[in-house]
Amino acid sequence: MHDQRREQQFIAQVEAFLPFTPNADQRGALKLLAHFVLAASERDILLLRGYAGTGKTNLVSAVTKALPSIRWRSVLLAPTGRAAKVFSLYAQRPAFTIHKKIFRPATDGDGMVRYVLAENLHRNTVFIVDEASMISAGNEGESLSGSLLENLFEYVYSGDNCKLVMVGDTAQLPPVGSDMSPALDAGWLRNAWHLNISEYEMREVARQGAESGILLNATRLRIALHEKTGEVPRLTATRDLIPLQGSDLEDAINENMREYGEENVIIITRSNKHASQYNRSYRNRIKFFEEDLCTGDRLMIVKNNYFWLPENSEETGFIANGDMGEVTRIIKREDRYGFSFCDCQLRFIDYPNLPEQQVKIITSGLYSDNPSLTREELQMLYGGVMADAEGEATKAARAAFVRKNPYYHALQVKFSYAITCHKAQGGQWPAVFIDQGYIKEGKGGTEHLRWLYTALTRATQKVYLVNFDPEMLA
Repeated sequence: MHDQRREQQFIAQVEAFLPFTPNADQRGALKLLAHFVLAASERDILLLRGYAGTGKTNLVSAVTKALPSIRWRSVLLAPTGRAAKVFSLYAQRPAFTIHKKIFRPATDGDGMVRYVLAENLHRNTVFIVDEASMISAGNEGESLSGSLLENLFEYVYSGDNCKLVMVGDTAQLPPVGSDMSPALDAGWLRNAWHLNISEYEMREVARQGAESGILLNATRLRIALHEKTGEVPRLTATRDLIPLQGSDLEDAINENMREYGEENVIIITRSNKHASQYNRSYRNRIKFFEEDLCTGDRLMIVKNNYFWLPENSEETGFIANGDMGEVTRIIKREDRYGFSFCDCQLRFIDYPNLPEQQVKIITSGLYSDNPSLTREELQMLYGGVMADAEGEATKAARAAFVRKNPYYHALQVKFSYAITCHKAQGGQWPAVFIDQGYIKEGKGGTEHLRWLYTALTRATQKVYLVNFDPEMLA
């Protein structure tokens, strides 16, 4: 049994790093965190769930600053580059993507790059994962083995006296294809893994968020989710939650771009088709672009890519689905294999220390309503590359030709002025425009509540509700 006095000393250390006096809810979380860190047991996991505005990120940040006082360390992780960037800003120290931290590249027998679990050399370390609601328990496929959650557990618990804290909000959208967030579900984790589980849910919105109209309305949505009625409560217009007619959208976007900068303004939609329509209009009417891809275009990668970054890249092991970039130079355009390609220079927005990279982009999918290239399109591309490889003498040489072919490995991208809510999850922007589209009567329910809550809580300063039915507003 560890010393209770040591626990109290650690709590006092954490409180000294908090930018506010903790409320009762935060004190409860802090007491459990202190007990969790100092308890002598193995395979420990703490699920720290919290509503938007409850102060969980500030609390975790203060814990990381206090850990050295008891000779412990911490590693900050998040599922995506954008989520890691947000976590890093709050914690005022580096945060990494889970993939970057726990995997390393390895070349298999046929020369293909695979990502295998790295060795955990940490000891007396708390691994803290933010936005854990996004972590899937499904098989990642491609160049990764097993689910991300499974690999995370294996990596953390292979270290010397390492513990794991999962931080997140179960009101947000679960991983694609799942009806819950497995990384934050104690019942599911108990059934699937042999872990010592502690859990705490923070519910009290902190005083510093009490005047926020965004958090006021997010809390109403959260309560509605908790009550499980499926009914969407009316939203209250405030100085930072603003109903907007479509006819005023262009002026509002321009105004917010001037105030916050273009990278800090985003449109969130319910479907890829709707996002595609917005992106076309945005490029024509806001940026006055005419060509299919221009210098200054902002893009989102829509499929993991292991080809273009050097394997020893310090920032990220590979270019991940959801990463955002800006085209800084157009080098060459060409058509091949029935597709259009563009060689360009790309700046990765979520990795400021990563040098600009010269990449090949497949531009044919930019204006498609599909989330990425279809199976048929991929087969067509593969067939074209294989036809070029026929001149190679052996099967191994043909495989090597495909493996090194830049057209086959061209980045799949979409414009990122407007994105779906799943793509926005984990990120934050000062100004967020939400267009939920037409909601058929009776088609709202829990799924829509989660979608709206997640979209609303992406904003830090202003939310604009675009063409919302007046019946949804109080």
